[in-house]
Amino acid sequence: MDTLTAPRVFDRMSALGDLARGRLLLLLEQGEFTVSELVQISQLPQSTVSRHLKILADDGWVTSRASGTSRFYRIATSLEPAALELWGLVRPDVATAGLAAADGERARAVLRERRGRSKKFFSGVAGRWDTVREELFGGDSEMFPLFGLLDPTATLGDLGAGTGHFTARVAPFLSRVIAVDASEKMLKAAKDHLDGAPNVDLRRGEIEDLPIADAELDVAVLLLVLHYVVEPGAVLAEARRTLKPGGRIVTVDMRRHSREDYLEEMGHAWPGFDEAELEGWHEDAGLVDFSYRPLPARPAASGPLLFVTSARRPC
Repeated sequence: MDTLTAPRVFDRMSALGDLARGRLLLLLEQGEFTVSELVQISQLPQSTVSRHLKILADDGWVTSRASGTSRFYRIATSLEPAALELWGLVRPDVATAGLAAADGERARAVLRERRGRSKKFFSGVAGRWDTVREELFGGDSEMFPLFGLLDPTATLGDLGAGTGHFTARVAPFLSRVIAVDASEKMLKAAKDHLDGAPNVDLRRGEIEDLPIADAELDVAVLLLVLHYVVEPGAVLAEARRTLKPGGRIVTVDMRRHSREDYLEEMGHAWPGFDEAELEGWHEDAGLVDFSYRPLPARPAASGPLLFVTSARRPC
């Protein structure tokens, strides 16, 4: 049972023994506020608010965090049950002392004003928000939430990893990544790119004969690789071998196109793919639950349109 010693009870009671401190605690139950906001709400002098906040902070009733040049105060979330019981005894008197209603109304006005500043900002930048976000967070920040869907205990195979760009993006969110490429120069570039990431294993090998053990992977990814191989069905079957039962293979590649220069100048073996042939290859490889989704066009991209497929090895 969590109890407070007698001296500690007196300390706690002393901290709650001032109506101004009780008003501040009541306000901080509603959310975070800065000193200047608490001054505006309580209509107490700044020196008084600061002094009472220091007493409450020293006694563990409130905590604070810095945000730029401001400091936001809030009621502590780690109060022991006995302290919460003590506050529960004092709180009704504070809430009915005559000032609480006005404090609460002004607090709601401050919060509305704070939200209004955010709305005003977004209204002002709505036409250029995509540019602002790209400048602040990079051009693919909209993909960040997808990293939260990854299983942090999983092993992923980046098959045809190239310079390791995709591996570098997903490695922090996975237990292990095995990146395979046939080119020694590509693997060297990937090693430089990855900067010694401890959970990445770079392996040289052909995609038709992967240097990966049976059932070593939870997920296999073929990112813009399949159009380079002569026999996509054989590559899918080889990738299936490396998957654990229930493991999933994800492929991103080009939809069928008529850009013959890609075949001649870039060494492509296939002019993209259509859904039916992909589904057939996956089925022949022993993969189930096949799905195909066209990816939306990106205005800045000059290449063919893309798709993503997913399938899994049966359990």
